[in-house]
Amino acid sequence: MFAVIKTGGKQYKVAAEDTITIMHLAGEPGDVITFDEVLMLVDGDNANVGAPRVAGASVKAEIVGQERGPKVIAFKKRRRKNSKRKRGHRQDLTVVKITGIQAA
Repeated sequence: MFAVIKTGGKQYKVAAEDTITIMHLAGEPGDVITFDEVLMLVDGDNANVGAPRVAGASVKAEIVGQERGPKVIAFKKRRRKNSKRKRGHRQDLTVVKITGIQAA
């Protein structure tokens, strides 16, 4: 059984016991969170596609940790203008472990 959930503006295919890295969610390691925005639910040969969400379905997950992504460098240079700019950015991320998928 697996599900497709939406969080942080992105979609993730998850199954029980999967560990995924998503955009930052508030909470401490060990907290349990629920994803109610389930777009698709597949159990064997039965596929339940929501319009836009599957009614009554949810995915439970546990926060494993809060991390930061790799450093991304944004370097801009304007040739022949003696102008350049270098900025770095690290995205805040949350690592979650899927504990269960509940159908309607």
